[in-house]
Amino acid sequence: MDNLFDAISAAPAPLAERVRPTQLKDYVGQSHLVGENGALRLAALGGNLPACLFWGPPGVGKTTLARLLADAAGAHFHPFSAVMLGVPDLRKAMDEARERYALSKKRTLLFVDEIHRFNKAQQDFLLPHVERGTVMFIGATTENPSFEVISALLSRAKVYQLHALTNNEIRSISEHALSSALENRIALDDTAWDMLLQIADGDARRALNALEILNDIARAQKRTQAFTAEDVSQFVTQGHLRYDKGGEEHYNVISAFIKSMRGSNPDAALYYMARMLEAGEDPHFILRRMMIFASEDIGNADPQAIQVAASTQQVFDFVGMPEGWIPLAQCCTYLAGAPKSNASYAAYKRALSDVKEHGTVETPLHLRNAPTKLMKNLGYAKDYKYPHSFEKNHVKENYFPEKVGEKTYYIPTENGYERHIAERLRQWRKK
Repeated sequence: MDNLFDAISAAPAPLAERVRPTQLKDYVGQSHLVGENGALRLAALGGNLPACLFWGPPGVGKTTLARLLADAAGAHFHPFSAVMLGVPDLRKAMDEARERYALSKKRTLLFVDEIHRFNKAQQDFLLPHVERGTVMFIGATTENPSFEVISALLSRAKVYQLHALTNNEIRSISEHALSSALENRIALDDTAWDMLLQIADGDARRALNALEILNDIARAQKRTQAFTAEDVSQFVTQGHLRYDKGGEEHYNVISAFIKSMRGSNPDAALYYMARMLEAGEDPHFILRRMMIFASEDIGNADPQAIQVAASTQQVFDFVGMPEGWIPLAQCCTYLAGAPKSNASYAAYKRALSDVKEHGTVETPLHLRNAPTKLMKNLGYAKDYKYPHSFEKNHVKENYFPEKVGEKTYYIPTENGYERHIAERLRQWRKK
């Protein structure tokens, strides 16, 4: 070996690379796209593919599928990394694609991995080439294209969603790797398979990497017995849950958490909270959402709810992790089990609508303060009725600007404590 780079290039490829299928019929997963009547299979076999975006979690076969579709369509496959390359490299790829077609009539499938890493200018560069058909184009992303891909490119490319692989699909891929590349040198008992599939969590690459580690362990130990769940747990690092604190899954899980509490289901709410905490979410983000929820969705049905949420934040800051999940769980179950009312939230929205409709209007003179003689002479505070001077501390009064007119925004429910507020307001509004 002349240098380090020669040594690296001579090293064996990872197991996941060695067992990539070479024909579309051997591809596992995404049957809705490449099954017998899958749209992408039929398009590729017809010799042409629409510009498209593959959106899905890691390890589900986005790159492999693009490569196989290029082969099925009789096209040259040109992989491109959005992380490492830029516009000059794209320009060179387009020139090569034109030259290739001119010389051999062979089209090029440009596959841009992690296209969400491209900035707007880089994505803009692709537009005319995708539109003219200079290349067949496939972009791959783990992020929601609605947020990460410019609208002009979205309008020219069809989005195909790739799903996490099922346990049966992961096991099928893994067993093929065991029998081919690893030549059945290792065995796993049923408990080990269960643990492996749990670690994989729908990601074939993660499962194959785990098998490669076990194969190395078996070779080093000259092992002959089957691996157990304990072995897999000991030798293979547990995979992270699919949860990107800045990506779509972050919003999916917090949305499910809020909706579970709103639906008064503490069990589901605890499940989503555990997922977030286990995946490394900032507990303060969860606390903020619970404080908002206590006011927006519980409100005056249980005025104590917002105090519970605020107290939980104080306790958490004092206790910290790892025990901090305990008060978080208590708060979660309290909020989920509390009576619900969004009456205050809805009332503000109604008031805001009038503010926007009428703009700035003068505050009625009788409601203005009059700290100076001039203000009193101008009529400020004149004829104001002081509620504490009347029976039961209440008197009929107009508090709205004349232009707006009297309105009823707050319509309390009969839930929890709010029914007492509703009764009082009914009596006062009768006057």
